[in-house]
Amino acid sequence: MHPAEHPTAATMRAGSRISPLTIAAILLSALVAMPLIAIFVIALTGGTNGWQHLIVNVLPRSGAQTLLLLVMTGAFTTITGVTTAWLVTMFEFPFRRLLSFALVLPLAIPSYLAAYAFGEFLDFAGPVQSALRALFGYQTIRDYWFPDIRSLGGAVLVLGSVLYPYIYLSTRAAFGLQGRFAADAARTLGVGPLRLFLSVQLPMARPAIIIGLALVMMETLNDIGAVEYLGVHTLTFTIYETWLNRGNLAGATQIAACLVLIVAALIVIERRARRRQRFAAGKATAMHQRSARVTLSSARGWLATLVCALPFLSGFIIPVLVLGSYALKRLNGLADPKLFKALLHSLEVSLPVALVTLLGGFLLAYAQRERPSWPTRFAVRVGSLGYGIPGTVLAIGVLLPLAGLDNAFDGVMRTHLGLSTGLLLSGTAFAIIYAHSVRFMTLAEGTVDAGFQKLSPHLDMASRTLGRTRLQTLVGVLLPNIRPAAITASLLVFIESLKELPATIMLRPFNFNTLSTMVYESASRSRVQDAALPALVIIAAGLVPVILVSHSLDNNA
Repeated sequence: MHPAEHPTAATMRAGSRISPLTIAAILLSALVAMPLIAIFVIALTGGTNGWQHLIVNVLPRSGAQTLLLLVMTGAFTTITGVTTAWLVTMFEFPFRRLLSFALVLPLAIPSYLAAYAFGEFLDFAGPVQSALRALFGYQTIRDYWFPDIRSLGGAVLVLGSVLYPYIYLSTRAAFGLQGRFAADAARTLGVGPLRLFLSVQLPMARPAIIIGLALVMMETLNDIGAVEYLGVHTLTFTIYETWLNRGNLAGATQIAACLVLIVAALIVIERRARRRQRFAAGKATAMHQRSARVTLSSARGWLATLVCALPFLSGFIIPVLVLGSYALKRLNGLADPKLFKALLHSLEVSLPVALVTLLGGFLLAYAQRERPSWPTRFAVRVGSLGYGIPGTVLAIGVLLPLAGLDNAFDGVMRTHLGLSTGLLLSGTAFAIIYAHSVRFMTLAEGTVDAGFQKLSPHLDMASRTLGRTRLQTLVGVLLPNIRPAAITASLLVFIESLKELPATIMLRPFNFNTLSTMVYESASRSRVQDAALPALVIIAAGLVPVILVSHSLDNNA
């Protein structure tokens, strides 16, 4: 039985009444759900002005491009992630250990930074086309054909290069759990590694692949910086354009509601796959024993090295080299007050978000441990909805309720005190903090809950038997034991908030630039070189959780 399933005195009383802990979890989940509720309310009551124009002229193109982008990026990341995970798990080849770690590093590169780097790298004036012209004597673009990076295919290349690690990580863990079972199956069936992969390992790893693929699709839907830069009009970009450029808030909200339904379907698929994966992992753990990797011959070994090196080169090395070379030319920008101010603004947002989500995630995880009743489980599920919702959608859902509260409070203050309070919530960084907290609450809750799952419920019972109260047990026993999980949760949320672009770009107050929006503005003005320094700061910060994840995976391999 899983530790969380052992009955304790608290859990046996959980169904008898709704505890204050459950009520607090429900209230927190209501705050998380408020932006989504606001979107559907406004979508249903916003009228149909301009809706016909959107249906006829906008949605067919953006819907088709979104579908193509999801399918093509999903195929790209699945092939790349599964192939590399299989190679590093099952075979021994040159630089295997180094590449097994390096293949995770593209997760540190936000998709919009990769798009800017690839745009510079493959542009007419970039090093690739310049080398081609020098090599073959071409003079103008008319003398030769070169694929356009600013296209749907370019977006697939960029997004696939930085998102495949989601599938690589989940699939590598699944292959690792199969262990000795895979080797025994190969001997029993009398088949080689490739036949074993297709007939046994791949079907067993299907839930893990689906989990990673669902995350890839959610991240693809959330992206706005890369698709805008590369000229791909997805539904997410259409929301941004419909609201800010066309001034059609009702239309943007209605598109956002449709996008929420798509994301909800992806979340359901991901959770069902996760349940199947836990079941499969439970069976595999009992028989798990690390099997010896098959040593590949010289030619095949170097081919495997090349196959694993290419995703790392495209997803990490190229962006870092391009942005790093630009940063070396802009070292005087380190003293730029704008860079320092953007860094401070990023900290003003990311630090409170890390604290808020840690407290909220702890509340949800602790409530689920102490009071695992259906209201608590429902509150936890609602509280974890935000991660899959694109930032542009959350921005609309956050801004409208906060603006309503601002206007109501301002009206009261004007009436009774003759004072105008302005936009205290929607016109400050509070709106960004709220949106980020909603989006990353599930990340904190999941990490803290994983820490709780490692603790036996008998700890609680033993502490209570010794005469400690629930609060004393929490402070003196549980908190010290989950401190590593809490630190990890805070770190992960802090970095994700630092990188987040869509919600930040739509909710930021006037003259409020973070590192991500500073990069976005520079790239929008075709001045990617000016974006290099803040981009490298974001990448350096993003490397921290990626290294932690890779180290954890290596320890469990």
